[in-house]
Amino acid sequence: MGADIRTIATDKAPAAIGPYSQGKIAGGFLFASGQIAIDPATGEIAGTDIVSQTERVMKNIGTLLEEAGAGYDAVVKTGCFLADMNDFAAFNEVYGRYFPEKPARSCVAVKTLPKNVLCEVEIIAWIGK
Repeated sequence: MGADIRTIATDKAPAAIGPYSQGKIAGGFLFASGQIAIDPATGEIAGTDIVSQTERVMKNIGTLLEEAGAGYDAVVKTGCFLADMNDFAAFNEVYGRYFPEKPARSCVAVKTLPKNVLCEVEIIAWIGK
């Protein structure tokens, strides 16, 4: 891998469950893999409803940002995946508390998410390094 690309890895976020990394830093940006509602301390899904799962997803994102030396305000783009678009309003309520700067975003409903969770969020953040 090129010298300008660095891998992000922290035990404070769920470990990758496939052939990918938690995130990569390249060209001043953090490209983080999608986060689901896995509690990194237990390896279990956190909660059974969209609110509790979204909270866990946002906390997982926060630990990746912290590992890269950034905060939620550095996020410039998110990709959001919901198992049910009927959860959109409740998802947005939690999401909006973490991203008051309103990064660019796409949000879609998908047929199935890993481990049958209700949401997944991936981010791109400017870290300037």
